[in-house]
Amino acid sequence: MIKFLNKTHKLFFINIIFLSIIYSCVGSNNGDNPIIIPPDPVEIIPTNLVLNINIVGVDQNNPNGDGFGIIQCTASATNAIKYGYRFGNGSETESTSGNMDYTYTTKGTNTYSVTVVAYSSTDNSISTSKSITVYVNDQLQLVWSDEFNTDGAPNTNNWNYDIGNGNNGWGNNELQYYTDRTNNVTVAGGFLKITAKKETYQGSEYTSARLKTESKFDFKYGRFEVRAKLPIGGGTWPAIWMLGSNITTVGWPACGEIDIMEHVGNNQGTIHGSIHTPSSYGGTINTGTKFLSDVSTAFHVYAIEWNSEKIDFFIDDTLYYTYNPSNKTNETWPFNDNQFIILNVAMGGNFGGAIDSNFTQSTMEVDYVRVYQ
Repeated sequence: MIKFLNKTHKLFFINIIFLSIIYSCVGSNNGDNPIIIPPDPVEIIPTNLVLNINIVGVDQNNPNGDGFGIIQCTASATNAIKYGYRFGNGSETESTSGNMDYTYTTKGTNTYSVTVVAYSSTDNSISTSKSITVYVNDQLQLVWSDEFNTDGAPNTNNWNYDIGNGNNGWGNNELQYYTDRTNNVTVAGGFLKITAKKETYQGSEYTSARLKTESKFDFKYGRFEVRAKLPIGGGTWPAIWMLGSNITTVGWPACGEIDIMEHVGNNQGTIHGSIHTPSSYGGTINTGTKFLSDVSTAFHVYAIEWNSEKIDFFIDDTLYYTYNPSNKTNETWPFNDNQFIILNVAMGGNFGGAIDSNFTQSTMEVDYVRVYQ
């Protein structure tokens, strides 16, 4: 045992210990240069999570809301880059802003737990919950309609038009030119009549009409229904559908599209109900069909019921398709914003297909358009 060390000896042993510590912090690549092992990444954990919930329509007479079941949620947290909301339905809905609207549909007065999870850039999270009591009315109320009871041009308070052909920035290689002429669109005998015709007009070989409520009326959630009789003939492509009112800012398909009814004359009798989103558009996989033998000789009611959870498709009150993605993000569920209504008859195109050489004209007749909430 060395009992006494002079100053030089002490410095030597200190250096040996220091070098041992340094070398233990590096690896070796069996070469001349050691491999530096990087430190573990720093985890970022959100803090200060706050959840605020507004039940729409709360007042002295309606302490649990106005009966529509709509709540408006706002969350914020330090170091959070996104939020996930859980409303007790088994799924989580993502929000990058922290804002989220939701509609409860169970009738009566019920208590729910709303949970929000705040996520950081390193995917660490914290959560908080609140209990709320919400009233949902068991009666739908008519909030907008057009019954088409006044002969002449369609009501300008409700409808405007797309004019032109595919060169105007819409269409799917269709062959019609859309007009607002009485030859193509009129109200008569209690029905809106949209007529596709074979005629040379403005460089196109067919004409038709496309009406829309854009800038006139839009809505979010509820029941939408149209009673209609469809045109007939190879190449006809009538549609009753909706687009997100934010299409001018976010574009398509980010705005979302709900096709309540599409019919192709080359596949007579098959009704399509479809959804277009950023996750599936064009040849969408989100679609359902139902066959009816008399779609061009009898009126049927084509409807959807839309809330913050799902969209159900009906014909004559028979459910035939439901769109309800389990993971609701902006890619799969751009349906928390208002949509406007479109009625049209296209000719040919990617979906309509070849036009029968014997086609001269055919009409879609609409008895009414109604929106309930």
